[in-house]
Amino acid sequence: MAPGLLDLVHLTTWAVCAVIKLPQLVAVLRAGSAWGLSVTSLLLELAGLLVFLRYQIYYDYPLETYLEYPIIIAQDAILLYCIMHFSGKAKRALFYTVVFWGVWYMLTLQKWIIDLAMNLCTLVSAASKLVQLQHLWQTKDSGQASALTWGMGAYTCATRIITTVMTTNDLAVLIRFITMLILNIWVTATILHYRKTKKTD
Repeated sequence: MAPGLLDLVHLTTWAVCAVIKLPQLVAVLRAGSAWGLSVTSLLLELAGLLVFLRYQIYYDYPLETYLEYPIIIAQDAILLYCIMHFSGKAKRALFYTVVFWGVWYMLTLQKWIIDLAMNLCTLVSAASKLVQLQHLWQTKDSGQASALTWGMGAYTCATRIITTVMTTNDLAVLIRFITMLILNIWVTATILHYRKTKKTD
């Protein structure tokens, strides 16, 4: 792949990630409700993103291969606070912040910890998607879940498969992105299915 094309893939990924959670945030704020969203799913996603970012930094991978992660993490933190606020649990946000900061520090105490965490992070991130799917299946209602946000997630996973192959070729990272691509598409399709079902009722 030509360097110019690789740069274009990086740029489109960053552009999408700069606004990836905004459709979800707008939906929650407009509705004044987090119906259809799973706090557990978001916490697992946040944990997976933090581990992945720490892994990329630890191994000194090129910044352009993970530049979007701090942006996504910030958006997830805001979304998590909004969900907790609308469910009357905003005071728990400080507890989760302290836990995540502690984990961030502990991940790099030993090399084997970050390597193990990276392998487990794929499972944790996959679990976050499966928890959201289970929530959708149980309620049979997409509520405020944004198909656009999940679709953009699928796009960024697809682009990161390309950039990983072209830059680091790290197998653990590739497995993570392939898994997340499949699950993001599944969640997007499920949201669209329940949104269509709700409109026809």
